[in-house]
Amino acid sequence: MKFLSVVAGISFFYDLAIGIVMLTATGLLATVFHVALPSPILFAKLLGIFLICVGLGYAAPWRDPATHRMYLWIFGPVLKGAGAIAFITDYVVNASPSSFLLFAASDGALALLTLWGLLRSSAGSADRP
Repeated sequence: MKFLSVVAGISFFYDLAIGIVMLTATGLLATVFHVALPSPILFAKLLGIFLICVGLGYAAPWRDPATHRMYLWIFGPVLKGAGAIAFITDYVVNASPSSFLLFAASDGALALLTLWGLLRSSAGSADRP
């Protein structure tokens, strides 16, 4: 469970940081990633709020991953995995900037690490009496 706690802590800071930047420096983020601001900008601000909340949600599994496994499943392999696939798909289909692959790689890595930790902890608990 220590491994899952570490992954939850990393995800806490990762989502929180991206959410804060998305909320407070939307224009700068668009410039760095060479994309137009959404219209209305409210969509980017709502995404920032969502990411901040997802990040804060990792506080509980960071402290007690065994009790909060469902959160880790939903926001790790499912959400971050789907996000990685969406970034890669958008890059291939819509020729989005290659900088999007950074998010695909980071989301994908966290999804796989969380999945590995969840599966590993399930296998370990099955071995115990």
